[in-house]
Formats: sequence, C-alpha cells, structure tokens
Amino acid sequence: MSTSYETGGVGPGDAHFAVFPDRAEAIAAARSFLRPEVRVLAHPSGRPWLAGRWSDQEIVTAYAGRTALAVVGCCPVGADELKGYADRLRDLTDLDALARRLPGSFHLVAALDGRLRVQGTASGLRLVFHTAVDGVRVAATSADVLAAAIGAEPDEERLAVRLLWPTPYPLSETSLWRGVTAVPPEDALIIAPDGRTARHARWWTPPEPVRSLAESAPLVREALSEAVDARTHAGGVVSCDLSGGLDSTSVCFLAARSPAHVVASTWPGRDPADCDLYWAEKAAGFLPDVEHVIWDADESPLVYDGLLAIDDLIDEPTIGVMDRSRVLYHLPELGRRGSRLHLTGIGGDHVAWCSEAYYHRLVRTRPLRALRNLRGFRTLFHWPLGATVRALADSRSYGQWLGHTGRRLREAPAPLVSGALGWGSAPRLFDWVTPEAAQIAGRALRDAAESAVPLHPDRGMHADLEQIRGCTRIVRQWDRMAARAGVPMASPFFDDRVIEACLAADPVERVTPWAYKPLLTAAMRQVVPDVCLERANKAQASMDAANGLRERRGDLMELWEDSHLARLGLVDGQALRELARRPSAPELKEAILYSTIACEVWLRSLSRKRQEISSD
Repeated sequence: MSTSYETGGVGPGDAHFAVFPDRAEAIAAARSFLRPEVRVLAHPSGRPWLAGRWSDQEIVTAYAGRTALAVVGCCPVGADELKGYADRLRDLTDLDALARRLPGSFHLVAALDGRLRVQGTASGLRLVFHTAVDGVRVAATSADVLAAAIGAEPDEERLAVRLLWPTPYPLSETSLWRGVTAVPPEDALIIAPDGRTARHARWWTPPEPVRSLAESAPLVREALSEAVDARTHAGGVVSCDLSGGLDSTSVCFLAARSPAHVVASTWPGRDPADCDLYWAEKAAGFLPDVEHVIWDADESPLVYDGLLAIDDLIDEPTIGVMDRSRVLYHLPELGRRGSRLHLTGIGGDHVAWCSEAYYHRLVRTRPLRALRNLRGFRTLFHWPLGATVRALADSRSYGQWLGHTGRRLREAPAPLVSGALGWGSAPRLFDWVTPEAAQIAGRALRDAAESAVPLHPDRGMHADLEQIRGCTRIVRQWDRMAARAGVPMASPFFDDRVIEACLAADPVERVTPWAYKPLLTAAMRQVVPDVCLERANKAQASMDAANGLRERRGDLMELWEDSHLARLGLVDGQALRELARRPSAPELKEAILYSTIACEVWLRSLSRKRQEISSD
C-alpha cells in the first residue's frame, strides 16, 4: 500500500514527513513514501533523509560534513545559527540542550556519522512514531503513514481500550496500529548506524515547581511573548480568537504588539448567561488597530455537528471530532480577510492553572497553607469532607491505582474530589460497551499496572502533564484539519518554553481557591489592561452541547445504524440507537459518549479513505 501526505493545504503547523537512516537499504524502504507531490531532503551522502510535505516557511536545515540538522515547524532559528550548531555537534546527546533552548513548536531531526535522532515536543503536540519497513527502521510524524507503508491494520484490542472514558496514561499514548511504535514526548528516537536498531532516549524532564509567583510571572510573560512573536514577526495578517477569557485575550494583546495586522474573532455563546461578548468587546476597546469580527451566535455550529461527513486524515481516534465544525467554521472567512495563521488561547487552562492534586503532597509538607486552601476548594467545588479526607489519605502508587481501576470499570463514578486529589479520574465503561470489550480494556489496565510509572512522582505534576498531553493530542488533529480548511492554527500556550515557565511556579500560588489563574494575571499585568484581567470565570458551552444532542440525534442514529464498532463486537449498536432516541437522558449531561463517537468516526473515516484509494 502506498502512503499519502494529502492534506488539501500546506502551511505552518501542517508539516508531515518520514525520516530514513543513511543506509543503502533505506532507498528501497523510501520508495513507498516517494510520490510526485512529496518533497525530499537528502543525507550528506545523497540518500533520502526526509520525505513528506512542508512549506518553505517552516523548515530550516544545516549541513556540516557528515552532520545534518533540520528544524521543522515553528521556530525562529536562522540557517546560519543552525549551521553553527551543526559545526559544533559531536554527539547526539548534545542536542538535548539545543532542544531545551529553542523557542517555538517543532520537530528536531539530526544525522551524525550514520546515526539518526528524531524528536517532537515535550507537550505532545508534535509526535514521533517508528516501524520497520523492509528491515529498515523508519520514523514519521504520523502513525498512519507508517501503517500504510507496512500494510498494518488498526489493533482491535487497543481500540477497545480507547473506549474508556477517560483513557489513562500510558494507554492513552499507545499507537493504534499493529507494528507501529509511539515515542513518548519526553523521549527522542535514536537509530543506530546499522539502520535497524532503535532506542528511546529521554531529553526532557519537567522543572521543579519551586519559583514564587513573583519570580515566575516575568518568565511566563517572556516565554509567551516569544511564542507569539515566533508566529507574528513576519507580519502580514494573522487572526486570533478573542473570547474575552484570560487566555485568548493575552494572546491577542501580544499579537497586537507585532508587525502583523490582527483580526480578532469572537463567537458569542447562545446561552444568555454567557458573558464572552461583554469581555471581548471590553478588550477590543483597548485595541484600536485590531479588526474585531463578531460572528452571529445562531450560526455557530453545535457540538456533534458534521460527524457523518468527517473525512480528515487522522492517525488515531480523537474526541476533537465533536467540536470539529465549531473549531473550523470561521476559518475560511478569516482566510478571505487575509489571515495566514489563526492563533488560539487553547492551553491556557492547562498551563496557567494546575491540578489540585498537588495538595496531596502539600498537605504533608506545608500543612498550614495547604489546609487553608483546601478549605477554600471544598467550598468552591462542593467537596464532601469525608471524600476529601479519604482522597488525601490515599497513598496508593500509580500502578496500584491503575490496577484497581481495571477491576471497577462499570461502577458509578467516584466523587469528583477523588480524581481531583488523586492520580486522576478513574476510567469507566458504559452499558453499550460489550462484555468482550470490557474484558480487553480491564486486562490492558491490569497489565499496564504491573510496570506503570507515573509521568512524575508528584500527583499534581503527573496530572498537569497528563492533561497537557491529552489536550495536545486533540489540538494536533485540529491543526491538521485547520490547514486543510485553508488557515493553519497555532496555540502558543503549548510551546515547550511556555509550559516549562508555568510548571516551574509554586503550585500553592499557581492554583488557589482565592484567585483565578493568578500566574497568568500577574504575567500579563504589563501587557493587558487591568480591567481586562478582572474576569474570574469562563463560558462552558453546555447549552451548545445539549442542543447538539437534540438537533443531531438523527446523525447519531445513522452513526450507529451500521456501526463499525458493533461489527467488531466492541459495542452494542442497538443500545446506542436507543440512547440516541433519548437526547435529554440525564446521564448524557456528561460527555460519556465522546470516546465511543471518537472511535466510530475514526473507523468510518478510515473506511471511506480506503474506498477512495481502491476506486482510484
């Protein structure tokens, strides 16, 4: 089967490519990737090195003897600067420091004396996968490209695991394709000179969260400013979300300081209680040179819109399909207004705030401050006293917790505080998931528990990293969809340097019941007017989700009429059709359908693409 890099558009954030070792045998492996529309970079030897799709604006390369470096994505590094790094490179481990220093969001690829190194971002927004093609180890930025090269099919057992809500780490980061291996975001892939032997080498660790708020604020401001500047310094027209929330407002004000002309985009909510428009107009009043576009709230697509028509090339199921229409709807019009790139505030919730799970440690190490804040959280989130005490007293390891969840997948959800102060929300399976699929998922959890190591020993840092990486896997797919729609997207909050600056802040100051996103508020004091930093809430779009269930129930019925998941024996199609007939069922107030819909839409998209290929 030949691979495909067709995306309908190429722009920043949409570079996709495969990487080959500098071996004669790799020439044969590369043939299935080389098509007329595919661009190729060569090793110093002349053999294929990178093959794929990218724009000239998002790649910088440098050669020095038998050394080659490529930075692919958003990074302000210049060719001469990169050439200096290539000249000085003596060992692939030297790239750890470079990867930790460069701003932006990019893949870093290096070839040195026959060895190969490929890595993405610590955020998980840019991933790396690898497999053996004709006996040669090949890496790529998308798992489906490698699967096509070796004729691999989706792994049905791994697909059953993705029906969990939520799917916990590390199962959430496993490739869905047989024979294709995912590289953890904190690791680089190292391929030996023989072109066959590969290993993962850690290049990133999160910072210790010890800086005070006062120390952290200017560093966060600097990192976020540099992230926005990396996208706007070239000028032209860029667009920005402007919801009136702290995240999008911060990005919009930073972009307005750049050489680019900014078009601010606001979707008012349908809910009369939604105050996004009020705060967005307040912010726009301080930006006279910014063009402010306010869309008609009634034209905004609902959650669940367009599920049957999705044909994007995505390499794994994503709950992002639920909001795909909402995310992309306004991009063509912004493109007509000249926008070359759309900036979002996505990620601010994940890095400027943080998990309350830090208090599991803080109550033991700084009890007076922690107990005071915990009392505030109990009031704010209505945590029962008994459940709060039990959550704080729970001393299970991550593996013990994971194994425990694998035996209780059908139980009612635990109190919210259990997940907030623990290792995470316990995964669940629902009535429409078959007993066979439940057995597979439970066994996978128990097997993973035997060797599972959390992302960090501190529950709070583990939760932060898991939430960041869970969101970037969604945004990663949205970015590709957006480029196909004509205007690529970028989310500066998810640049590694921004994440590091935020994670280094003392959690007792970063997450507190007494202030809303105090770290971002402090960081933006010199950029955003104080009156725009006073907002202490955000819209939830729950009305759009409820309306979407009612108005799109016909689409959901059709989705389950000839369900691919049902054919695989993983779900009960009849039970799902019955649920679609009851869109106001109380249990649907939660997002319990999301993981099942994500898997079904993914399988339908794969089937549609295969039919198109076979008919060509």
